[in-house]
Amino acid sequence: MNSTHTVRIIAGQCKRSKLPVVDAPGLRPTADRVRVTLFNWLGVDLSGWRCLDAFAGTGALGFEAASRGASEVVLLETHPHALRSLHETQQRLKLGQVRVLREDALTFMRRAAPASLELILLDPPFALVDVRAAALQAAASLAVPGGLVYLEAPDEGALAQLPERLSLHRQGRAGAVHFFLFRAN
Repeated sequence: MNSTHTVRIIAGQCKRSKLPVVDAPGLRPTADRVRVTLFNWLGVDLSGWRCLDAFAGTGALGFEAASRGASEVVLLETHPHALRSLHETQQRLKLGQVRVLREDALTFMRRAAPASLELILLDPPFALVDVRAAALQAAASLAVPGGLVYLEAPDEGALAQLPERLSLHRQGRAGAVHFFLFRAN
């Protein structure tokens, strides 16, 4: 796959591995600085965690979780080129705990088992405001008690739409990107 742009996994068993960034509408990889902050909040060792990267894109968030020991990581993507890139990366990095699925994130989350994940990663295209609110609502039901939901957004509107089951744990901003870590009650 021809890609002139890449991002790198920051830490763990796949540290410094490159992830290609394909040209796809709305694809905006999570910046290194934001990922460093997020994974500092989460901790170095995610052993035993079950994770969902609902709008995978490059897979930077999900592959980072797997690199740090997550026992199960599901990457969801619908764009054909991004999906192919995710499959190729999963095979190249030999991460058997990672499953790449071609599936709509909202459909998957609405039918997944409630309270079944320790970490849900949400980074939908910024233009999809309605999807962001629906994804946050669906993720709230998937998190185990004490589980975490991460969201990237272009503004702080997510705080106004916060599902009752989630409470703000941490938040940050890097340029035009606002990012939030919520804890499930």
